[in-house]
Amino acid sequence: MDTALCNKTNISASASCSMESSAEKLVYPTVYSLFFIVGFPANCLSLYVAWMLMRNGNNMAVYLVNLSISDLLYTITLPVWIKLALRRPVGGLCSVVAVIMYNSFYVGSGLLCCISADRYLAVVYPLHFHRVREVRTAALVSIAVWTLEIVIHIVLLNHTGALQAFSSRKLCQELGPMTQEDASLAVTRVTLGFLVPVFIMTFCFQQIMRSLRQSTTILTEERRKVGLLLFFLLLTYIVAFLPYQTVMLLRAVLEPRAQPPAAKLTDPYLVTVAMTTINSVLDPIIYCLISESARREIRKALEKCWGVFVRRNLSKGIQSVS
Repeated sequence: MDTALCNKTNISASASCSMESSAEKLVYPTVYSLFFIVGFPANCLSLYVAWMLMRNGNNMAVYLVNLSISDLLYTITLPVWIKLALRRPVGGLCSVVAVIMYNSFYVGSGLLCCISADRYLAVVYPLHFHRVREVRTAALVSIAVWTLEIVIHIVLLNHTGALQAFSSRKLCQELGPMTQEDASLAVTRVTLGFLVPVFIMTFCFQQIMRSLRQSTTILTEERRKVGLLLFFLLLTYIVAFLPYQTVMLLRAVLEPRAQPPAAKLTDPYLVTVAMTTINSVLDPIIYCLISESARREIRKALEKCWGVFVRRNLSKGIQSVS
């Protein structure tokens, strides 16, 4: 992750460090700590719920299991980013968590597209594409998404030379302003990793809502829940990633040309990187709150935990009396 550390070599060190410390040292520890406290249990709960629904034959739950795993992997790297922001050594973990972070960005985008397409086929073409909406197919598509995103990421790392110099800090530092090659890769990432997924999700949402408005067989409550789920997933994705992708585009345009405003993008860049974590935190919360089947599984889990708690306390009480 190119988080603009203080050992930049091609721009003023004092200016970059002063801008960086105001954002990275203050924003990252606070924001990432909050996101970790909320996101870790939320993604664990979402993973459990999605796993139980997948076992019951829910094909969309397959995508949600993979999305929860992707978000959970990213969430458990947050303590490492906190240590980096506080200038504490993390050893060889730095490059590892940087790769996990970028993979989570794009795997998550692919899986959200899969969820949108799955709901699109289920609502707009309910009598067709049954094989496409089977659990087995969803599992194969999820594997394909993971494989494709990982391969693309490895190719990009190899192209920039980061893979050959995979070291304790290589992927966590900004060695200088973007070169023209870096800028071209950034534009490619923004296009394929953000604009294309947004287009797919927006198209699916628009078609689903039009179909639901015309439908007389779907209950009003079901219509509202399908629409709300996709709307909030799309909204969360745009809010989390649009600022980051916008700053990346600005950097890609300004930095190779050594434009003076480019140096002022350090703080916005660092803040927008932190904002992307919103997606990993809110996705499981949105799903668990809106989906009735998810809430049902949560109630079952709570009842089971409560039953175990009561039985243990009763047995302790009986033993103390005897």
